[in-house]
Amino acid sequence: MNRSSTGLPRRGARLLAAVLAAGTVVVGASTGAVAAGPGGAGGAGACAGSGPLPRSCAQPGDLIGVTLGELHPTQAVLGFDQVFYKLGRYGSDRDEAAGGFNKRFDDWCETNGQGEAASVSPGARLDDPASFSCTVPLGQETEKSIAPMKTAVIGPGGKLYLTDGHHTLTSFLEGPDGSTRLPIRLRVTDNFSSLSTTAFWQRMTAEKKVWLRDENNRPLGVEQLPDRLGITNFRDDPYRSLVYFTRDIGYEVPDGATEFLEFSWGSWLRGEHDAAAYDLTSPGPYLDLVRSASKSMAALAPDAVVDDGKTAAQLGRIAEWNGGKKETGGEFAKLGKPLTDAKPGKLAEALDYKARVEPAPTCTTKITGTRNGPLTVTGGVTCVDRAALRGPVTVRAGAALVLTGSTLEGPLQADRAAGIHVCGSGVTGPLAISRTTGPVRLGGPGCTANSTGAVVLTGNTGGVLLAANRITGPVACSGNLPAPDTTGRDNEVRGPRTGQCAGV
Repeated sequence: MNRSSTGLPRRGARLLAAVLAAGTVVVGASTGAVAAGPGGAGGAGACAGSGPLPRSCAQPGDLIGVTLGELHPTQAVLGFDQVFYKLGRYGSDRDEAAGGFNKRFDDWCETNGQGEAASVSPGARLDDPASFSCTVPLGQETEKSIAPMKTAVIGPGGKLYLTDGHHTLTSFLEGPDGSTRLPIRLRVTDNFSSLSTTAFWQRMTAEKKVWLRDENNRPLGVEQLPDRLGITNFRDDPYRSLVYFTRDIGYEVPDGATEFLEFSWGSWLRGEHDAAAYDLTSPGPYLDLVRSASKSMAALAPDAVVDDGKTAAQLGRIAEWNGGKKETGGEFAKLGKPLTDAKPGKLAEALDYKARVEPAPTCTTKITGTRNGPLTVTGGVTCVDRAALRGPVTVRAGAALVLTGSTLEGPLQADRAAGIHVCGSGVTGPLAISRTTGPVRLGGPGCTANSTGAVVLTGNTGGVLLAANRITGPVACSGNLPAPDTTGRDNEVRGPRTGQCAGV
């Protein structure tokens, strides 16, 4: 293939000089060349011209501008503690206090193919790229700057399927200035838009571009994949987090690493170490597990098969544990530094953020799929997960509701409930929640923000988190003890804000 000095196809190199608009891909902008190729569904007419073109015209190596809300995951699990580390770091002022820039700007620039942050204005936000700059300007990308970019496959109908970067982009979404509208660029690896949905998933599975295992390493069907980003939409796999913390201690990410490399290591570790035997909320036991796991990884023979035919060498097994250094040095020592240190370790920052996550109560009743008609919760804990409710929901005294990754076409009313958790959901009607004795969680740490109608919060005494939601209608709060907390992530409200919620 004809390549440029960047090592990319010539057409991909020309693309770097174009301004990429979110939702489109600019291909061959200077020539008006036909860009659709094998697998593309755009057709010669649709993919000709010099302006922004449909995504179905994108080809491998092309860079496309997207928003986080457009992306479809190709895995159902995350290592939550890895995300919690990033969120703890993003919400801290430690980097600025040390004279640098908050890590999220470096991470965004790197993910966007632009190196690291060069300047950050006061009050800068990731959802406003004009408020900061990167060391590699748009149009001057290099093979080195493009290498860390996250990847996507174009699927039927031009849908975007994320194949790398689920943890990074979820961290952006859940971060201090995250939203579904946050922009980022991705590198296209394949265009399968001409395939039927069935053929698409067959191809994705055959080429190992989808991870169809759950948090217990059991098989999943593609219909069980989440349809959007957001930590609420994923399941937590502690072994995936464990692998992240062993990086550069027990393994190194090899050049040309395949998708889902860390999940392969996690599958192997599951059979070697019992994570449930360790307290993963405490730094000491967690670090003990990292030490044991990473030493097991480093002790493997290079040709030992780890998972799905891949050997330890192929998965980046490190030549010497901790780079040949003692426990008091190297990456292992850095990982274990406490939160009080001038440069805390990743583990301490992850656990500090994890401690802020309000756990949902244990379900006694579960609802999935589509449900028509009114729903009244009279007792216990009703969990509604990835469901479509059509009708009003009422929560009676002493009962609890956990609504995650779902839609509710109707109002939600609760009085004297034991707890209300609404995460990553869309509610078209108003929410009226009063006199709840336990937690009320509408967004906040570990709870993806929602889109809702009007919100009325009155006399709740178990703590109220109201963070980063899109609220169509007024927000009125009174008599809540303590007052509602945004956790530093204001809501987008299209209506008046009154009482305790005047500043949310």
